[in-house]
Amino acid sequence: MSTMESFTPIASTIGGLLIGTAAAGLLLFHGRIAGISGIAGGIFRREAGDISWRVMFLVGLFAAGAAWSLFYPQDYVVEISRSTPALIVAGLAVGIGTQLGSGCTSGHGVCGIGRLSKRSTVATVSFMITAALTVFVVNEVLGGSI
Repeated sequence: MSTMESFTPIASTIGGLLIGTAAAGLLLFHGRIAGISGIAGGIFRREAGDISWRVMFLVGLFAAGAAWSLFYPQDYVVEISRSTPALIVAGLAVGIGTQLGSGCTSGHGVCGIGRLSKRSTVATVSFMITAALTVFVVNEVLGGSI
């Protein structure tokens, strides 16, 4: 797929507005940051009264994706050119990174930068630089073979 075929400014703008509205609503009405790794990780901490909203938030994420797939199944056609071990290592690296960075791109990038947090800005810039370097090393240095 060429870059122009995947250029979707209207859908992207609507999606961004929905994400921003959901993040702002969670912060405004519940005083919580919409950081997905923190929300998911909090389920395992088992603090009284703190699990149900987390479960409902995650169920909503999956339900919205499932509902969208009923109308636009072509949006879920994915081709992965990496090996299963490479995907496992990548997933573990992301999980470890979210713990080391005290959050993920949704918490820092959407909510933190939106709150003008210097810490979140530094974290998000670090995520993006690391991602770019990782793609370069895997594709150009290692030849995309993993």
